[in-house]
Amino acid sequence: MNSQTPGKTREDIAMSIAGLGPHGERAVPADQIQLSATDAAEARARRFSVAVVLHTTTSDWSKQELAGIAATLGLHSAALVEVVDCNFDVELQIAVLNRLAVDPVDAVISIPIGNARVAAAHRALTQSGRKLVLLDNAPTGMLPGTDYASVVSTDNFGLGQSCASMLSAHIPAGGAAGILGYGIDFFATHEREIAFRKWMATHRPDVTLVRERFAELDGAGQAALAMVEKTPGLSGIFAVWDVPAMKAVRALAQGGIDIPMTTVDLGNEVALDMARHGMIKGVGAQMPYDQGCAAARVTLAALLGLPVPPWVALAGREVTPFDVVEAYQVIWHLPAPKAIIESSRASTASQDSHAGQ
Repeated sequence: MNSQTPGKTREDIAMSIAGLGPHGERAVPADQIQLSATDAAEARARRFSVAVVLHTTTSDWSKQELAGIAATLGLHSAALVEVVDCNFDVELQIAVLNRLAVDPVDAVISIPIGNARVAAAHRALTQSGRKLVLLDNAPTGMLPGTDYASVVSTDNFGLGQSCASMLSAHIPAGGAAGILGYGIDFFATHEREIAFRKWMATHRPDVTLVRERFAELDGAGQAALAMVEKTPGLSGIFAVWDVPAMKAVRALAQGGIDIPMTTVDLGNEVALDMARHGMIKGVGAQMPYDQGCAAARVTLAALLGLPVPPWVALAGREVTPFDVVEAYQVIWHLPAPKAIIESSRASTASQDSHAGQ
């Protein structure tokens, strides 16, 4: 099996941090946030309690994020006392945060749903004396050091650039590319889309960009079909993360349509599609387990009264059908599922056979 995309070095695949934080901060790499032996011993002695509030707990990203958080907290005798699935419901998140502001927890790790609407509820946590660490997004008007300790995120701008670069190879001169965007005010997905557009404007000004949005995940497939209908000759689609990407893949396939796509996050469905050399041609992968570990370390540092940077970031990783099995191992800290391994072998053997004819 080829271990990487032809013409790409391992350095190309391991992306650097390109973006800035919510307030224009320069990133502090996550691996620089470490607890000393003395600090770790103090954390274990104090036995902190932490709650986690997520947009969803059902995605592969969320499961790995939680695994990293739980493992790192456990190593420091900190209890993960509650995990809340908000199911992308803003009002539910607000109610949960208001409850946690009076519950007996020391800290909350939260990924804000939306923006301005959830700011006050997040701010109430800090005002109640809890430490607040955010994932990916800082709601409007919230400031580091005052309203929250830190934002821990993958470099979403870099992910968008990477997806544009990988999709570009599948778009002919003068072609059109579609953006399947998230219709909710969310910093992470906005950063990906902005970066995608900027990369295309700089490197492929010949490409026409079109856009459809989905506000609910179940609308992603229909949005992709609408894009194809409105733009004859559409040559490629960038979906802002893997779950809507796969909804689009299924909707397009049911319509007999095959369009190259790139997306963010190496979920299991996306990895299997890539292994089969399906519509997904490239992924800008986050490192959710590592991000969860970093978020937990930042939380513990904040609870110990140590200074923490306002934005902690992790570089992503480019993944293609040629290295999906190896990349899966790096990203998920697990062996790739048997179906992905066997599909990758079969696809590679088929390509080798055709190449030898």
